Amino acid sequence: MSLKSPLEMLYKWESENPNKVYLRQPIDGAYKEWTWKETATEVRKMAAVLRGMDLEPNSKIGIVSKNCAHWIMNDLAIMMSGHISIPMYPNLNESSVRQIMEHSEAKVLFVGKLDDWASMKPGVPDGVRCITYPFYSEAGYETIRPTDDLYTIIYTSGTTGMPKGVMHTFHNINFAATHAINKVGLNNTDSFFSYLPLCHIAEKLLVEMGSIYSGGKVDFAESLDTFAANLSAASPTVFLGVPRIWTKFQQGVLGKLPQAKLDKLLGIPILGGLIKKKVRKGLGLNDARQVFTGAAPTPAALIMWFEKLGIYIQEAYAMTENCCYSHVTFRDNIKIGYVGAPLPYCDVKLSDEGEILIKHEALMTGYYKEPELTAETIVDGYLKTGDKGEIDNDGFLKITGRVKDLFKTSKAKYVAPSPIEMKLSVNTNLEQICVVGTNVPQPIALAVLSEEGKKKTTEEIDSSLAETLSVVNPQLDHHENVAKFVILKDDWTVENGLITPTMKVKRPALEKIHEGNYEEWYEKEGKVIWQ
Repeated sequence: MSLKSPLEMLYKWESENPNKVYLRQPIDGAYKEWTWKETATEVRKMAAVLRGMDLEPNSKIGIVSKNCAHWIMNDLAIMMSGHISIPMYPNLNESSVRQIMEHSEAKVLFVGKLDDWASMKPGVPDGVRCITYPFYSEAGYETIRPTDDLYTIIYTSGTTGMPKGVMHTFHNINFAATHAINKVGLNNTDSFFSYLPLCHIAEKLLVEMGSIYSGGKVDFAESLDTFAANLSAASPTVFLGVPRIWTKFQQGVLGKLPQAKLDKLLGIPILGGLIKKKVRKGLGLNDARQVFTGAAPTPAALIMWFEKLGIYIQEAYAMTENCCYSHVTFRDNIKIGYVGAPLPYCDVKLSDEGEILIKHEALMTGYYKEPELTAETIVDGYLKTGDKGEIDNDGFLKITGRVKDLFKTSKAKYVAPSPIEMKLSVNTNLEQICVVGTNVPQPIALAVLSEEGKKKTTEEIDSSLAETLSVVNPQLDHHENVAKFVILKDDWTVENGLITPTMKVKRPALEKIHEGNYEEWYEKEGKVIWQ
C-alpha cells in the first residue's frame, strides 16, 4: 500500500474538490470559510514567506496558538517550505517558552490565537523572527496575509478622466476566478491566447487566472507583425476579442474574399462548410469553443456576420471595479444585443434612472486614496456602474448607454450616443464612430474610415454613408436622427490619447479637440463632411 504525505493529500483534495469547504471558523460571530483550493493558496503564501527568509533547510519553526484554521495551514506551510514545525501549548509560561525555543534552536515563531501573549512574550529569545496570523495580529509583528488583504491596485483606462486605482483583495480574485471558471466550464484541456494587456482586468481574469485555475495552456504573440501567424499556430480553445479586433478580422477576410463572393460560396452545399472551416482556420479560431467579446459594445451585425462562419461570439459585461465578474453569454444561449445573464452570486438591479447596480463578494474595496469617490460609487453595498441598461424576463442584460455620455442638443433634447453608434457601425467603411451634438440641433457622427473604406473614392463613401443614414434614422426618435457624418483624417489611437488600450473611445478627449467645429460642420451642405 502506497502511503501519501499530508501535502500529497492536500494536493489531492485541492485537485478533486477545490470548492468544497475544508476549514470553517467563527470570527467575531461570523463564520470564515476556506475551501480546499483557498486553503492550499494560503498554505503556499505562508510557505513563500518562509522560503523568502533564506533559512537553512530543516530549520525549526515554532507555532504557539490555540486551535484555528491558520494553525493547520501553518503546519502544512512549514512542511511545504522544507522546515520542521515546533508546536507549543498556547498556555505555557515565560520560562517554558524560552526553554523550548532555545532547545529547539527555532529561528521563527508563529504567534496565533492566544489569551495572554503578554505574559508569554518575554520568553522569546532575542533574534527570533515573530509572525502573526490573520485575525489575531500582535503589535510589532509581521502578519501572514489573509485572502482579504490587498492583492492588487488596477488602474482604470480613464475614458472620462484620470485613471482611478481600483483596489482588489486576494479574496476578490479567488471568488471571481473560482466561480467564473467553474460556470464557464474551463478545464485543463483548454488553451488560451494572451495578447490584450494583462494589466487589464478582463485579460487577467480570463487568461491569467483562467489558465491557472483550469490548468490550461497559454500562448503569446511575439509582435504585432506576427500576431496572425502566432494566433493561427496557437489555435486556442478560448479567445477574447474586443469589438475592434472583430472588425479587423472581418476586414481581413473581406479583403481576400469580397462579401458578394463570400455569400455566394457559403450558399453552396459542402463547399460552404469547407469555406467556413478555411476562414476559421485562417483566423486561428477553428478550435475555439469559447469566444468572448467585451470592454465595449459589439454591433449585432458583426456578431451575426461571424455566426455565419460558425464563430459564435459570446458577449460579456463587467468592469475593473467588480473584478470582471458580472454577466456572460453562453454559446448555447446567445441573445444578440444582450450581454448575458448574471454569474452565480451576482445580484443585479436597476436604479430609478436605469443605471445598472451590481453586488457580490468581489467588488473592489475602493479607489486608492479616493474615499469620497469610493463612497459615491459603492452605495448600500451596490456598485454604481455608470452604465444604463434593461433586464428582460430571463434576466438577460442589455446595455443602453453610459449615464454620463448623455448630451443635450440645442433643442434641449437629451441623446444617448452608444445605441446610435452601434447602429451606424454596420457600415464596414467605418473603423471608429463617436456620435456628438452638444449645442447643435441634431446629432452628428464623427468617424474614421476603415482600411476597406480608405481604398474607396470620396463619391463611393458619400453614397454609402448617405444610404446608412437613410436606413438608421427611421429606427431612431426624431431628436436622435443623425444629421451627417464628419470624416476625420487622423486615426484615433492609444498613442494620440483618443482611445484606451482596450480600444474604447475617449469621448471627452475627442470632444475637446473638435467641439468648437460642431456648428460649422452642422451648417455645411451634404450628408458627409470631409475634414
